[in-house]
Amino acid sequence: MKNRILILPLLISLTFLMQASGKPEETPGIVENIAASVRSGNSKSLASFFSTAVEITLPGKEGTFSKVQAEMVMKDFFARNPPIAFNVDQKGASAGGSQFMIGTYKSNNRVYKTYFLLKPADNKLQIQQIQFEAN
Repeated sequence: MKNRILILPLLISLTFLMQASGKPEETPGIVENIAASVRSGNSKSLASFFSTAVEITLPGKEGTFSKVQAEMVMKDFFARNPPIAFNVDQKGASAGGSQFMIGTYKSNNRVYKTYFLLKPADNKLQIQQIQFEAN
């Protein structure tokens, strides 16, 4: 019984320390929301997760774009390659708070392997990098 009484304050203290560590807030379902945006080809919705600058690699187009430019780049890509399906194949996180998502994007024309990198910025996770590579 004494052990339980001593452990409880320790657990409470650790919980407060972890919350005040300066890590970004975990946004419930952020990967799922990004996947839904890609699945529907909705560049505006996808752009709501963009950082102020996004590194994009697409077949025939590559560069670092502002949030507004990146939205236009993705809008053009989705218009030329309308989505038929998008599946998340793998997702994960690093100790530094970054997250990644690897998926398969299918359009009328091709199948693409995709990679999204999210990093903490302004106390939330934001898309820093997008890659679509033709299979």
